[in-house]
Amino acid sequence: MSNTARQLSQSHDISAKVAQVLQTRTKLAVERFGERVQKACAGQPAGLMASPMMPWQMWAGGAQYAADFGQRSILLWDTLRQRGNNFIEHEQQGLPPVLHFDYETIMDGRSLERPVNYALVRIVPPEGTTIDPRRRPYVIIDPRGGHGPGIGGFKDDSQVGVALRAGHPVYFVMFFPNPEPGQTLPDVCNAEREFVHRVRSLHPDAEKPAIIGNCQAGWAAMMLAASDPDDIGPVVIVGAPMSYWGGAWREGEGDNPMRYAGGLLGGTWLASLTSDLGAGKFDGAWLVQNFENLNPANTFWDKYYRVFANADTEPARFLEFERWWGGYYILNGEEIEWITQNLFVGNKLWSGTVKAGPRGALDLREIRAPIVLFASLGDNITPPQQAFNWVADVYGSTDEIKANGQVIVGLMHEEVGHLGIFVSGQVARKEYTQIVSVLKSIEALPPGLYGMRIAEQKEAGGKPAYEVSFEELRLEDVAARLNRFKRADERPFEAVSVVSEFNQYAYELFGRPWVKALANEYTAKLGRIFHPMRLQRWAISDLNPWLWWLGPAAQAVKAQRQAPGAEHPARGIEEMVSELTSASLECHRALRDALSEAAFFLIYGNLFAFYLADGREGETEAQQAAPRELPFVKEALASIGSGGYAEALARVAVLLARKGEPLPLSRVQLAQELIEDYRELLPDLPRDQVRRIGGEQAIIARYEPEKAIETLPLLLAEHEDRDRLLTLLERVLADERVQGIQPTAAQRAMLARIRDVLGEAGGSGALRAVGR
Repeated sequence: MSNTARQLSQSHDISAKVAQVLQTRTKLAVERFGERVQKACAGQPAGLMASPMMPWQMWAGGAQYAADFGQRSILLWDTLRQRGNNFIEHEQQGLPPVLHFDYETIMDGRSLERPVNYALVRIVPPEGTTIDPRRRPYVIIDPRGGHGPGIGGFKDDSQVGVALRAGHPVYFVMFFPNPEPGQTLPDVCNAEREFVHRVRSLHPDAEKPAIIGNCQAGWAAMMLAASDPDDIGPVVIVGAPMSYWGGAWREGEGDNPMRYAGGLLGGTWLASLTSDLGAGKFDGAWLVQNFENLNPANTFWDKYYRVFANADTEPARFLEFERWWGGYYILNGEEIEWITQNLFVGNKLWSGTVKAGPRGALDLREIRAPIVLFASLGDNITPPQQAFNWVADVYGSTDEIKANGQVIVGLMHEEVGHLGIFVSGQVARKEYTQIVSVLKSIEALPPGLYGMRIAEQKEAGGKPAYEVSFEELRLEDVAARLNRFKRADERPFEAVSVVSEFNQYAYELFGRPWVKALANEYTAKLGRIFHPMRLQRWAISDLNPWLWWLGPAAQAVKAQRQAPGAEHPARGIEEMVSELTSASLECHRALRDALSEAAFFLIYGNLFAFYLADGREGETEAQQAAPRELPFVKEALASIGSGGYAEALARVAVLLARKGEPLPLSRVQLAQELIEDYRELLPDLPRDQVRRIGGEQAIIARYEPEKAIETLPLLLAEHEDRDRLLTLLERVLADERVQGIQPTAAQRAMLARIRDVLGEAGGSGALRAVGR
């Protein structure tokens, strides 16, 4: 088949598949709309007939409902007026962080040699909270995605609150509303590295700081860990778009529409245009507006109806959240261009070509500390594919993770959305509390990829209790399970990157000079003031003279408030109308996203098929070469007879490990206790080196189990080392804590083999007991 014929055939297949998926999505959207309409309407006529009213009762009830409706309307508008007043006050105060906790500034990034609008603050423990300065400090980095900082400590049940209650010193990386002139993302990375150095100097007797990065700050935390691996402890990244091209492209409901936006807008040039119109600054309100466009039902109706329907109780919660949601921060044009070109459209973070810090290009393989990935299946802004696919891009296989001595732990929530994963008190009490409590145990895990499981149980008083376990996973299996099309749906994004580079160059060549000539600080400030996200707030505030009556009217309503009760028949009709409105907006969203997805794959799927697909099949086959032929596997197997006591001990540990079953937290903690109790019989090596040696020995034990056993004497050539290892085995196996764990038949047989190979057929009583 000629090349042209093959391309035309691929184009036909793409069009047929897109049409099929679009039809399925459209059908599903209409069906769900019908289901919501039917459910909303069901029971309303029957409910009215079940409690018939006389005409005078209907008149009295109708008047009562009309009064209630009017009162709630005034309270709703007054809540919006308070939101506007809070917005203006927050702006006048300089948009301070919305942290629930008091804090003190430790370092101000604006005073650094390369100034940035970031600062390191120490969270002041609340009264009654005891902090141990010798415990591992936590450094929490909030996202700079349009909003201000504080979401990591938005309430008592939060990342900050959980770490404080566990007795850890907590530091927070905040930022100011306006960037420093000329600051870039690499400058920010350098500043955060200085912050971590300061934290380490403040806690010299503590373990390396743990870093928590939320959303956009997740990849900032990874950049920090890769640029300064010697000073960084475990890294926890939450809802972070590390592999932005990833997503759930399925034949069912359309998911994750945000990943298509860059292609449908022609690439990164629009971010550059917006920055140039802002006189070199990018208004974060545009990013927030993108988030709101994802869910028009909530943006335009649901959140306001909740206030209207619960006008006596809901405003306080609404205003608390809107204070953060309505605080818009600014980025430099250089920053947003770096983000869009390298991360969102370019998807280069994992490739080793992104430059930041004194080490030059960042290589995520340089990270030596364990990494915890926390994502949610209900997140349509950072879906699990974007949070996890980078692992397959960087390491390629489970064996390579082990060869690098890396520990990666994945934790998946079933349903919480993108904001909920940061602000939900329930998530904080369960997932974050467990992460903090087991982080030291995660450091003790052997190299590999693990799934963290949190089983909920009820204590005698009904209080929830949680049991954590770790299940070792194969990267190949996880990647296949998350990506139904084997990531073939990511290939069109390569075409997006090419088109984006062309459009970016064209804009810089032809458009930017004209835009910069026309834009100035005055027009930029005017554009920010009248941005729709700000306008809808300050326009409904005390600045508006037409609303002079609203505050007093709301006070009068509260003084004589009389609600008819939720069981009133008219309230049922009201809720039905609200549900129909919400369902209509949700149906519009589903149809919009389905059409956007279809347009994206028709345009860029065909561009990829015609111009970029040649030779990709062979490349895929090369990537799927036999694992044994991979360089790091060959290197590990070549060293099967090389090494010393540390390698022998790691190999024995791998050979004796239980296979194919979850690893309870209690067993990991027991391993930590045994390490401390028998430290004089263990090699004195840094933790990351111990993990790397363990990973290499795991590869050897997997591919050459017999030779791994037979060559043990070569690693223990010194008689003292052999006695030391056997003494350690004897003492551990005789330990009462270990004897409480029943060994498997495979473990008994393996111990007998190891003892025989090492020439200790007689052994001691403890060895003979387990060896039989």
